[in-house]
Amino acid sequence: MAEHPHDGPTATHERDVEHVDVVIVGAGLSGIGAAYRIQTERPGSSYVVLEAREGLGGTWDLFRYPGVRSDSDMFTLGYSFRPWRDSRSLADGASILTYIRETADEHGIDQHIRYSSRVVAADFDTATSAWTLVVEDGDNVRRRTMTCGFLYSCAGYYDYDQPHAPAFEGVDDFAGTVVHPQFWPQDLDHADKRVVVIGSGATAVTLVPAMLKGERPASHVTMLQRSPTWISAVPGRDKVADRIRAVLPGSLAHKVIRAKNIAFSTAFYQFCQRWPRKARELLTRSATGMLGDPQLVADHFTPSYDPWDQRLCAVPGGDLFRVVRDRRAEVVTDHVDRFVPKGIRLRSGRLLEADVVVTATGLKLLAFGGIEPHVDGRRVDLSEQYVWNGAMITGVPNFAVCIGYTNASWTLRADLTHRLVCKVLGWMERRGHRAVAPVADSDLEPQPLLELASGYVQRSIAAFPRQGDRSPWRVRQNYVLDSATTLRADLARHLAPVHPATTTAAAVDRTRVEA
Repeated sequence: MAEHPHDGPTATHERDVEHVDVVIVGAGLSGIGAAYRIQTERPGSSYVVLEAREGLGGTWDLFRYPGVRSDSDMFTLGYSFRPWRDSRSLADGASILTYIRETADEHGIDQHIRYSSRVVAADFDTATSAWTLVVEDGDNVRRRTMTCGFLYSCAGYYDYDQPHAPAFEGVDDFAGTVVHPQFWPQDLDHADKRVVVIGSGATAVTLVPAMLKGERPASHVTMLQRSPTWISAVPGRDKVADRIRAVLPGSLAHKVIRAKNIAFSTAFYQFCQRWPRKARELLTRSATGMLGDPQLVADHFTPSYDPWDQRLCAVPGGDLFRVVRDRRAEVVTDHVDRFVPKGIRLRSGRLLEADVVVTATGLKLLAFGGIEPHVDGRRVDLSEQYVWNGAMITGVPNFAVCIGYTNASWTLRADLTHRLVCKVLGWMERRGHRAVAPVADSDLEPQPLLELASGYVQRSIAAFPRQGDRSPWRVRQNYVLDSATTLRADLARHLAPVHPATTTAAAVDRTRVEA
């Protein structure tokens, strides 16, 4: 547990404690977008971006494994205010990182970023209507204190320090190399090696074909999965987008392409949700067409769950299917019994010989970068709270979180949340409210914040705030509806002023501020 601001020596009583209006946590894709919105829609507000790592980029700076790329099209994953100009629809990680860096530099956001600055404690004081943050600086673990009026977490919900790493029996007996994609060694040489990738998610389906490319490819790659995942081949390049950009000015072309892709992804998700049997048939038929082997598809590419019950994996140009069809790669559906010196022995008794094993076994969720919000010295139990409009949390004043979509580009929902935060700040200023928090309807039925059946979600989602059974307490996976309603939210109906607490917790005025 992170140290609480009131525990141990801090800089709380120093004379020169820095104060800003808004602190943004995280300098990844979301954090840079949030900073842009704050400085353009709230030009009078001071802000800083606190980034725990030594550079910006978040996910795109952390993951360096071969082939790392987006699994959402860049015309919607990119910023609405800065068009994606590359020809590739699904871009590699290095290109995305460059795009984020250029955006931060172009808009002067880089001047507001504090690197190697990890928020280890956060306490909201209702008497002063301010957050006190304890920030750990760099490797020397020096701590400082700063305050802010509003805290906005754009740190996502992945644990950057600890992936999901199940314990495999006998792993120390293995004579080869074991690596995890989250901590990829840059000096790893897989040329002419036999590689086994354990996993079947987005990372695994990216790694398998990537390790067979280039001048020094692996000799063979096996994807070992416990159960199949829905995989869809998508074009690596959007030819319709190319034609649109050829005839329209850049900014207009970007809007048209973005609208086209939003419409398509929304329609396909709704199709999968409403007609799962037809969706299964469509994806199965597509995989069979790519592989030419119905039995192979039935055995290894036909999950038991319906499409979009878990996140759908996209493979550009069907690259995974191609290397399997050409027998350069193999998919094995089985369970690990144990590691042995030569590789992995499966429960079926088969031995997968390997020189390199990649444990693409998934990520671990961590609520809001590990920040455990306190109010007047008391920790708020996030699992008992509700999320309002996908952004603010009951029981936590002047606090917002960025939660992107799971069925579409993260940035689409993120940008709506950035703009909603700006709207809330303006509304507070006009009404003279120093602190507000959402108040949940009394008859809400609690639901998990993320409804995916994926293992990485199910393992940790109980520690997150809940969503309700209806708007604005439901985190919808529908950008079309959200874009029409989020910024029109009746703030006075669900946001209430927070007054100085007279006991141990903040007192939220449950009466409506306006009729």
